[in-house]
Amino acid sequence: MSKQYKDLANCIRFLSIDAVQKANSGHPGMPMGMADVATVLFKDFLKFNPKNPNWINRDRFILSAGHGSMLLYSLLHLTGYKSISLNDLKKFRQLNSICAGHPEYHSGTGIETTTGPLGQGIANAVGFAIAEEILKKKFGNKIINHKTYVIAGDGCLMEGISHEAMSLAGHLKLKNLIMLFDNNSISIDGPTSLAVSDNYKKRFESYGWNYVEIDGHNHNQIKKSIQKAQKSKNPTVISCKTKIGYGSPNKSGKASSHGSPLGLDEISLVRKKLNWNFKPFEIPKKLSNEWKKIGLKGLLAEKKWSKQFNIKKNNFIKFNKPNFDRGIKIEKKNAIDDIKSLATRKASELVLNSITNDCKNLIGGSADLAGSNNTKTKFHEILQPGKFGGNYIHYGVREHAMCAIMNGLSLHSNFIPYGGTFLIFSDYCKPSIRLSALMQQQVIYVMTHDSIGLGEDGPTHQPIEQLDGLRSIPNLNVFRPADRYETIECWELALKSKKTPSVLSLTRQNLDPIRLKLSNQNKCAYGAYEVLRTNSKVQLTIFASGSEVNLAIETAKELKKNRIFSKVISVPSQELFNNQNSSYKNKILKETKLKVSIEAGATNSWHKYVGENGLIFGIDEFGKSAPYKEIFDYFGLTSKKISKKIINKK
Repeated sequence: MSKQYKDLANCIRFLSIDAVQKANSGHPGMPMGMADVATVLFKDFLKFNPKNPNWINRDRFILSAGHGSMLLYSLLHLTGYKSISLNDLKKFRQLNSICAGHPEYHSGTGIETTTGPLGQGIANAVGFAIAEEILKKKFGNKIINHKTYVIAGDGCLMEGISHEAMSLAGHLKLKNLIMLFDNNSISIDGPTSLAVSDNYKKRFESYGWNYVEIDGHNHNQIKKSIQKAQKSKNPTVISCKTKIGYGSPNKSGKASSHGSPLGLDEISLVRKKLNWNFKPFEIPKKLSNEWKKIGLKGLLAEKKWSKQFNIKKNNFIKFNKPNFDRGIKIEKKNAIDDIKSLATRKASELVLNSITNDCKNLIGGSADLAGSNNTKTKFHEILQPGKFGGNYIHYGVREHAMCAIMNGLSLHSNFIPYGGTFLIFSDYCKPSIRLSALMQQQVIYVMTHDSIGLGEDGPTHQPIEQLDGLRSIPNLNVFRPADRYETIECWELALKSKKTPSVLSLTRQNLDPIRLKLSNQNKCAYGAYEVLRTNSKVQLTIFASGSEVNLAIETAKELKKNRIFSKVISVPSQELFNNQNSSYKNKILKETKLKVSIEAGATNSWHKYVGENGLIFGIDEFGKSAPYKEIFDYFGLTSKKISKKIINKK
């Protein structure tokens, strides 16, 4: 490798070494090992503009191996991003520093996504690549023509999500996707041979990816391999054989350089070996200027690009401003004009039928359950290999990848992705859902078959603890609508929640309508609201969500026969209710001393509403395989059994 490239790469190495040492915490080995690859990528290929980090046609650089975050922070600082100052690097891993232990997404900073849970970045990158292809088809390759690069390590490729995501990417022939595999054969426990003996070439080629093997410290090989990938008709993996902790006399190629500071004595030896005669955090002016020049290339590239973009700018703006209000309004009227029992999954499909044509940036999909989740409408066109004019993705049985890919779609620009599966499989999705919430991304999860109400498929498919688990995630709205009208309102809220992902928990079974009149007010926006009162003065408050609101209404009517008067509160979203002002919450919660809740699932999330003396009707054990009405009866979830217990309590 030429001296210039070596010196530029050493800037990355020593900023990373010094930051990890100062923090007394971090992962120096990966940045040291991949510095040469990153230098060639940024210097000779990557299209980006530090002066406008959100340039829509920039190449995307994803660090799936997020533990090596100092590689990313060093690159952003060196190339001139204002978001990462030298002082920020010195605050690596400190409270409220943008240089967090693992990259955390912030718009306009150059940090494209939050990574750290290994493999997530690979699936995010697939989402970015799909988004680029959709926009390129829509606006032409003079406006949209960028690449997505993702650095992944051995650990990323051990994770199952890597298989799911790479399999789909190969199927779709995402030629704009290039993976730089940090093939250093070291993991935390030691050599990867302790746990892995995969034939990577056969594995990746079986997905439909090109596979290239290079020396990750040889500038010419790095450059030629990326040049080759530019012309590929398929996604490409470049396996970069690197030495973790490159330059360290005693720790290079060893697990000891992976997740701990090198130590002052070893750093002194690295400086000597790599001929780096500068103080900690010092970058010589000549090299600093050279890195800044690399960053300035994008300024000219964007300026040239803008001439073409301005021709279609208005169309682009219109595409990114969905108009779902008309469809929501129509669907609310339809719900009232055609009062009937309906499963909320079917109600969700009717909403999608009404809004899809007016929401061009709404990208649907399902994990091989389109007919069961009701996520695909007559207005959808399927994305196919090499054909990206559609708006619906068949993800296959790949729930985890689906959710992480949707994060990538959302992060790329202004797409609003939604994807469907059964609520029970939210367990497969949870790591990606959690990252949606952490990154404040508008991703919509359509989770159907949401309780024992799915019936005969039995306890393997009947959610019990899943709602509680999802409700425990910060910045996630979990919606469980009780009828068609509530489903419309919940979709409306999800479409308006720009910084909060949403879960729509929907039934397989039909539900009787509880909302019979048009309302100018979105009542679900309160999270909880009164749907029935059996007397002006009441002694009991009954909380319920989803399919159990009907049961709560039946119970209230049963209790009325015994002169126990109650109000029924539908709770479509605990999160939204918790955020209401005290006056509204007191109105709902404090009218009666006795409070009960009914939900066909785990009971933990209801204690805060009913209090110590209340009654909670739910299920804290696994379900049963039988027709659903028999299962409800088995668990005591009938109006007569619930009423009897309430009467005994009184």
